[in-house]
Amino acid sequence: MKLGTGTIFKAIRVFFGVFMILVYFGMAYLLYINFFKWETEPWYTLRYVFGTIFAIYGIYRCYRQIKGTDYYRLKDLEDRNKE
Repeated sequence: MKLGTGTIFKAIRVFFGVFMILVYFGMAYLLYINFFKWETEPWYTLRYVFGTIFAIYGIYRCYRQIKGTDYYRLKDLEDRNKE
């Protein structure tokens, strides 16, 4: 079996992708509810900015996970192994 072409590697990549999506949405949620107690003015604005960035990137990662575009490296590797 070639490295990175087995089903266990694909399962690990799916698990890691879903885990990272949860991390991004979780971090956005924690920033929105002021979990870190950032009360002063510059941090008050930045927590909403960074919370929005985390949420948008979480949506983008979710889209890539569902669409399957995270696996381009594995497809390239499989194509090289066929040659």
